[in-house]
Amino acid sequence: MFSLTPFAVPMKFLIVDDSPTMLRIIRNALQEIGYNDIVEAEDGEDALEKLEENAPDFVVTDWNMPNMNGVDLTSNIRNHPEYSDLPILMITTRGMKEDVKTAMKAEVNNYIVKPFEPEVLEEKVDSCLEAAA
Repeated sequence: MFSLTPFAVPMKFLIVDDSPTMLRIIRNALQEIGYNDIVEAEDGEDALEKLEENAPDFVVTDWNMPNMNGVDLTSNIRNHPEYSDLPILMITTRGMKEDVKTAMKAEVNNYIVKPFEPEVLEEKVDSCLEAAA
């Protein structure tokens, strides 16, 4: 069991991944650290719709998805006046230095390479929230 961090307050998360298994893994890890208000999207296009409908406080996205990938999703969010400061954590299999640079250039707040331990998710979420505070 993980410790509940000071940031484990009511927040709405939007998690975006085309893999139902990854959505479940991320959802379970977030719930273990105390975040229970979670909306899921299957790709970037779906995520933009859910963003408008649900006004999340935090986005966790994959990179490789059909229709709209995570980098394009991040760019769309950063260009949206209402959501430009939304914390975005990318979780992906893409671990090459150039991939990380591309994601950071798109302005993700942090980056995790799959597979990952739930503790790493907690650390990265906390880091994003601390930076935004």
